[in-house]
Amino acid sequence: MCPVIGQGTWYVESDDHAKAIAALRLGLDLGMTHVDTAEMYGSGEAEEIVGEAIAGRRDEVFLVSKVLPEHASRSGTIAACEESLARLGTDRLDCYPLHWRGEYPLEGTFAGFDQLERAGKILAWGVSNFDAPDLDDARAVAGEGRIACNQVLYHLEECAIEHAVLPWCERHGVAVVGYAPFGHGRFPGPAAEAAACWPR
Repeated sequence: MCPVIGQGTWYVESDDHAKAIAALRLGLDLGMTHVDTAEMYGSGEAEEIVGEAIAGRRDEVFLVSKVLPEHASRSGTIAACEESLARLGTDRLDCYPLHWRGEYPLEGTFAGFDQLERAGKILAWGVSNFDAPDLDDARAVAGEGRIACNQVLYHLEECAIEHAVLPWCERHGVAVVGYAPFGHGRFPGPAAEAAACWPR
């Protein structure tokens, strides 16, 4: 089961590596055992940092990385996953989403996911930054109940998913994973609070 609160690693490579590793380990100690990364982050450097942070603690972690759309052919998806696993120092990912939709047909990407899942290298797969029409297309290819999650931007100043994406995911049992929940690089200020999405 995926922990409700997790740690993201976008731009983690720009920090002092020792401090970043210590912060991730402290997060694990505090119960934030969902750790999200991607091959894109620091061109793989973030995955290496995560790998060091979770060394010896892999079984405590719900580990997620993401494949770039330019790698998301069937064979490219498999190769990208293998490279992520090597950087992370693990034999499996708990979830492996497509980072955003690109030019490769979803059929090939999802076939790659299925092959990785059969091999035990990923336990589930999903998508990221998909809007409702994209989700319709993904469901038409994958079938009902196959897409584990949709990772999307969601915070007080960015609530667009509430109109179509969130209801779609609720109808189809797809977990919504909100990234940058406090805004990107800063906490929302008083103006954001005044214009907040809630209550509905």
